[in-house]
Amino acid sequence: MAWPALIAFVAFGAVPLVGVLALSFTSWSGVTPEITFAGLDSWKSVLTDPDLPHAVWVTFLIMALSWLVQTPISVLLGVFIAAHKRYRGVLAVLFFIPLLLSQAAISITYKMLLDPNFGLGAGLGFEFLQQDWLGDGTLAVGVVIFVVSWQFIPFHTLIYQGGVRQIPASLYEAAQIDGAGRVKQFFSITLPQLKYTLITSSTLMVVGSLTFFDLIYVLTAGGPGDATRALAVDMYQRGFKANLMGPASAIAVILVLVGLLLALLLRRLGGKDATASQLEGA
Repeated sequence: MAWPALIAFVAFGAVPLVGVLALSFTSWSGVTPEITFAGLDSWKSVLTDPDLPHAVWVTFLIMALSWLVQTPISVLLGVFIAAHKRYRGVLAVLFFIPLLLSQAAISITYKMLLDPNFGLGAGLGFEFLQQDWLGDGTLAVGVVIFVVSWQFIPFHTLIYQGGVRQIPASLYEAAQIDGAGRVKQFFSITLPQLKYTLITSSTLMVVGSLTFFDLIYVLTAGGPGDATRALAVDMYQRGFKANLMGPASAIAVILVLVGLLLALLLRRLGGKDATASQLEGA
């Protein structure tokens, strides 16, 4: 029964990854059929590029800020929705709508809404919205974080909602008997019981943030300047703008390795046996 999934993984995961790794040791423009072996030249050009540290910094900045924004909001919304059974189904459907939309379409929409001359601020007459949101480096990063959070907070909210529903009601009943209020119950029962849910959600956020390309590219194209030029955008510009497929492939391999290391690190935070029940010993 595992053969179809294994074949799909090898065909669409392992083989392309090996191909990209091999391509990182070559010199190819992506246009001509000639692919020549270049040894470590592509890796040297990438690792010695003075722009690489900035791209790494932007990538981790977006990763950290998106996690800091999405996680607390998702946890609170998940706890809130789990307690309202009447509206749970309707909210679940509404929350999935942003996930069904293309990131490129979302980016185009927000780019038009935030236009200082013809956007939402100019139309409603709100001066605080009539700023050059995508022309200022700091504001552009903030817009990227906002759009990412708008699209993915609903997904993580549903994850936390499922985690909250798995917590035995007897724990809260015992806490109420002991006189614990809602805030005390949240920090003493809900959050500890959501440990593995938090790790799973954080892994999806962190690893997923490494692949943000279409959203950033449509919104800012890596600008203004290089304020939002993350590694994924840098990879595209090297490969398809400068026709340097070797260095672009090297950056792709770096992204895979960073994602793997971060996923393993988060798994280690869950303890030696991350698959153990979070209710053990409750």
